[in-house]
Amino acid sequence: MNKPYDAIVVGSGPAGSTAACGLAQRGRRVIVLDRESFPRYAVGESMLPFCYFPLREIGMLEKMKASAFVNKCSVQFVREDGRVSAPFYFVDHMQHEAGKTWQVERSEFDAMLLDHARESGAEVRTGVTVTDLLRNESGAVTGVRASDDEGDFELHAPITVDASGQHSFAATRLGWRIMDQNLKKIALWTYYEGAARDPGRDAGATTVAYVGGKNWFWYIPLQNDRVSVGIVGARDYLYDGTRDRDEIFQREIVKNPWIREHLAPGKRVEDYFVTGDFSYRSKYCATDGLVLAGDAFSFLDPVFSSGLFLALQMGVMAAETIDQALTDNDVRAWRFCEYGKKSCNAIEAMRALVYAFYSPDFSFGSIIRKYPDLRADLTDCLIGDLQKDFDPLFSAIAEFADIPEKIPHGGPMCTAHCACAAV
Repeated sequence: MNKPYDAIVVGSGPAGSTAACGLAQRGRRVIVLDRESFPRYAVGESMLPFCYFPLREIGMLEKMKASAFVNKCSVQFVREDGRVSAPFYFVDHMQHEAGKTWQVERSEFDAMLLDHARESGAEVRTGVTVTDLLRNESGAVTGVRASDDEGDFELHAPITVDASGQHSFAATRLGWRIMDQNLKKIALWTYYEGAARDPGRDAGATTVAYVGGKNWFWYIPLQNDRVSVGIVGARDYLYDGTRDRDEIFQREIVKNPWIREHLAPGKRVEDYFVTGDFSYRSKYCATDGLVLAGDAFSFLDPVFSSGLFLALQMGVMAAETIDQALTDNDVRAWRFCEYGKKSCNAIEAMRALVYAFYSPDFSFGSIIRKYPDLRADLTDCLIGDLQKDFDPLFSAIAEFADIPEKIPHGGPMCTAHCACAAV
């Protein structure tokens, strides 16, 4: 374990494996540490079309095309009475093969990504728990302290990538994690086999179905005749009268005819999972010697399936930024100013759309009917084309919904000597 490393990656989910791929493919000596073994369970199965581009960047496209993952061509919304909106077909908006993406079993997809990182030259160690960050006399992170079955050890590298997922290893320990107080929701989900699928190219569509106002079900068709189905709602709504998970789920199913009819022929094959209060962002994306990526940096309400895309994209951007920083022998926080700006801009676009979704008087139809020229911008948000100016779109949406102020934090922890300290 005394090998010299250029980078340590904590966590081997999509952000970590993608960052490791990018670094290893540039000739960097990188080690990936994860406390779990693979394959492992994870939720967040639905990709956005723009996942295509980070996957292409790391050379994963051919493996994806050869996989058995279900093709996803659209997203659709279902009213409480069961009426289905006109689907957003991605290929109608972008004449590119990225217009057909995937619904992925995360246990398989994450293992594929990690294997790809290993094949690219990254060293991978599972069953390792990272317990602390190492720092020098100036406070810069210089590596990690960790343990495995053989005992405690230390690893040193110029840069550490925290890609530990919602565990948020660094942000939690450093007191950086800040919750989005207006997006406190509960998610309750499970898996069915034999449930109904829509015909034709709608068979792999992500469906968002409303219940009880702006509470909603996701319905994501997966391979092997499985469907991921869950409900997201306010705590007081879901836990009204009971905390029994099956009682809650069965109570909500009957409230939307589309959900009820699609699940009727199926059988639940997994226990229920639950999580809550899951929208947050770290105060900083980086400090000297450390950068946060994916869910370790931020997580947003899953209604628009942005999690996987943001993790992949941040992994690619982190690798690119780190490689240049290593070349310049300078891994101070300011090197990640552009990384933080692009990451926060993408998150803010999706966050504004999430806030609009939960506003009582908002609907996509009302926006498009009044401002048909903004349909393209709206679809760009839904597919993950997020590095653009959405001010006209959200100015229009503000007529129907409360759009939040942008969160001011999320940049690097620059000190007075940093070039972007005044930004």
